[in-house]
Amino acid sequence: MSNPKMRSPKRIIIIGGNAAGVSAAAAARKTDRYAEIIMIEADDHPAYSRCGLPFVIEGKIPRFEDLLIYPPNYYRMMKIDLRLKTTATAIDKEAKTVEIEDSHGKRDVLEYDSLILATGAYPFAPPIRGRDKMGVFTVRTLRDGGRINRAVSDAKSAVVIGAGLTGLEMAAAFARRGIRTTIVELLPQVLPAMLDEDMAILVQEGFEKEGVEVITGHGVDEILGGDEVEGISAAGREIAADLVIIATGVRPSVELAKEAGVEIGKTRAIKTNLRMRTSVEDIYAAGDCVESVHMVTHAPVLSQLGTVAIRQGMVAGINAGGGYAIFPGVLGSAVSKLFDLEVGATGLTERQAEQAGVKTVVGFTMAETRARYYPGALPITVKLIFEERTRRLIGGQIVGGEGVAPRINALSLAIQKQMTAWEMVQADTCYTPPLSDYMEPSIQIAAQVALGA
Repeated sequence: MSNPKMRSPKRIIIIGGNAAGVSAAAAARKTDRYAEIIMIEADDHPAYSRCGLPFVIEGKIPRFEDLLIYPPNYYRMMKIDLRLKTTATAIDKEAKTVEIEDSHGKRDVLEYDSLILATGAYPFAPPIRGRDKMGVFTVRTLRDGGRINRAVSDAKSAVVIGAGLTGLEMAAAFARRGIRTTIVELLPQVLPAMLDEDMAILVQEGFEKEGVEVITGHGVDEILGGDEVEGISAAGREIAADLVIIATGVRPSVELAKEAGVEIGKTRAIKTNLRMRTSVEDIYAAGDCVESVHMVTHAPVLSQLGTVAIRQGMVAGINAGGGYAIFPGVLGSAVSKLFDLEVGATGLTERQAEQAGVKTVVGFTMAETRARYYPGALPITVKLIFEERTRRLIGGQIVGGEGVAPRINALSLAIQKQMTAWEMVQADTCYTPPLSDYMEPSIQIAAQVALGA
């Protein structure tokens, strides 16, 4: 038998060094101890948690440096050739090469055996007049976070455009720092991709109780001011603002893939198979640049979450390294804490199910997180969506004072295991007054309501 040390090591190139890229590199290294792994990253920092940026600005996390996932010696220990401030400019799929350029303009051409595209996404800014003024920011990088943090120190008022999770987290951060804050959302509700209207109103009311103005059903007509922002025009009003955050989502970065002849899917992200392989042999993709398949509808979707990026990166890395793994799809499971309110969702909303042509019944309950008589019990509102004929769980939404994340995780597993309302009612759950009531509101009470629908 030949000694693997005597063979020429496989070269795996990863374009993109954040969540998906680092996960892919780690998985590839565990799969092939001898592979040469090169990671190309345009940023001047290695992988960090983008999700943590609002919480540094709020002051909950002391420094942006705390968001770095691994110290520099991690990459040396894993024998990953990390090249920061370096951009991949072209891919030749026939020659199996990647052209790169560093910050000094030095170019090089690297051959690969396997290539992983983890090119991520970029902030989408709608064509609002005045969006180029000083004091208008997007939230994506550590550099963005630093600029916003400096602006916040002198600001008395702020406007956040977009009421997705990032927009709401930024608005909460500003309000916590004593800044008068207004949220403007084009669609009729906050968290439109995550919650139904009856649950979203609970989140909106939570913000309004904290003094944040929420304007829904209106876009921003113009960002006002001279060179620097002074306010915005929306809903027939002018609202003063010392800074404006555009949090209207991100778009997958696919230009490099398109130019290389990689197939792009219906969602305008890179299309892959279950092994995260693209339409081009030996090229894989993972993370925010990739189209996923929804586990319930089996339709293509964009699910640009860090958890998804890490799991996809792991699968891509294993397969690029010569192993075998598959990615089963997504449910869009997400959770956040906004002021003292926790919010989470998984699977389809009632509106999304209707759009997919799925008839549903709903289990809705308002309960408490512990036994009612035990001090500190907090309110929790649960909405479960079931397929009408089979009573199979296809979605869940929770807004409450505590314990939302583990409940959403449990509901995600229930959806993946195709549990029905009858099975959920019979679940063997635990009970003790300080921690939970005798019936679990997110599993048993809401499911029981659905059975009576």
